[in-house]
Amino acid sequence: MAPYAQRALRIGTENTFRLGPMIAQAEARGLRVIRCNIGEPDFPLPDHIRDEIKRQLDAGNTHYCEPQGVLSLRDAVARHMRAQGIDAAPERVVIFPGAKVPIGFAQQTYANPGDEIIYPSPGFPIYESFTGYIDAVPVPLYLREERGFAFTAEDLARLITPRTRLMFLNFPSNPTGGVPSTGDLAEIAEVLRTRLPPGARVFSDEIYEDIVFEVAHRSIAALPGMAERTIVVSGVSKSYAWTGGRVGWALLPTVEEAQLFRNLNINYFSCVAAYTQEAARVALDSPLRAATLQRMVDSFRARRDVVVDGLNRIEGVRCALPPGAFYVWPNVRGVCERLGVLAAHAALPEDERSRTTPVTLLQMFLLMRHGVATLDRKSFGRIGADREQFLRLSVATSLADLREAVQRIARASQDGAGFESFLRETAGARPW
Repeated sequence: MAPYAQRALRIGTENTFRLGPMIAQAEARGLRVIRCNIGEPDFPLPDHIRDEIKRQLDAGNTHYCEPQGVLSLRDAVARHMRAQGIDAAPERVVIFPGAKVPIGFAQQTYANPGDEIIYPSPGFPIYESFTGYIDAVPVPLYLREERGFAFTAEDLARLITPRTRLMFLNFPSNPTGGVPSTGDLAEIAEVLRTRLPPGARVFSDEIYEDIVFEVAHRSIAALPGMAERTIVVSGVSKSYAWTGGRVGWALLPTVEEAQLFRNLNINYFSCVAAYTQEAARVALDSPLRAATLQRMVDSFRARRDVVVDGLNRIEGVRCALPPGAFYVWPNVRGVCERLGVLAAHAALPEDERSRTTPVTLLQMFLLMRHGVATLDRKSFGRIGADREQFLRLSVATSLADLREAVQRIARASQDGAGFESFLRETAGARPW
């Protein structure tokens, strides 16, 4: 008899972390791997934030604190959101160890087994995997290339039913970098206001809110009638290159809901370290904030432009210019066809074929033979992923490495013999 509860076997993971041992394996064979897989800014933590951590440690701020989050940070978060036109108060803000935690907490709080959860696909993988974990029904909202990886209000309206309990939005988007127009956002809000069942919630994941290029970020919670049904989530990981700080926050529609999330905090981890919370307050409030963000965003824009231009020069690759985040999302179907990837996947034994997708084979070929770590389409939602041939590349690495990565992908796209030998050598030993 297996020792696990059934739900433990239903939850997925983030493939960006699963890829680590495979990168190590490639490096052990002598390859220098260029890491375009990880969603982590390659900038140091800004000095003024680091100095505040040190100051807080020296002051002995290392003990238990309020499980909802220290008031000084909740005040700063509320001010930050009010500046964006969102109705916000510190009593409705809850602090978490990262912006990922409230994703699972929201699903546990609002959805019972059998309830429906709508989420973008491709999208952050935890949306889909945690839905299965709580035995809710996943309802993917597919983002189509021909629509600029956006969705229309009509697309959304077709998916809403009386069983809908939660709707995930993520702008700017991971992995596509999509940002809706002002008109599209207003139409989406109108559908949500008029079609969502009473008590259903919108989860607006805005962790990339500061990383936008030719557009401006606007939260759906700032639109009329949306604050009372929207959970707004963000944190320090992306905007401040502080992924290890593990400070995130959520603005809840009501004080009562904030107290429910506070109680989950108590049960799961007690509280977030007070010294990091105070440093997060400095990150939000410092007069150095704007200039620090602008330097990083300008660098990401320059890298994005180089990578998209280089990818579009490769026969069989088509890549749109993303308006936000620090990823590119190229369509590599033409490369898959030329290398025989689609046929190779179709010829796999049924059990292996069901575990993988054609573009997964290309992803692993790029890693193990050409030293470029990327992520495949199924890393961002498994349901329906086998129909699409996309890769995600993070531009959060040096410009020199990104240029080299594009050159390696170009060489790989012509390496039919190498792909055939890769398949032979990995036959029967593909954990991916």
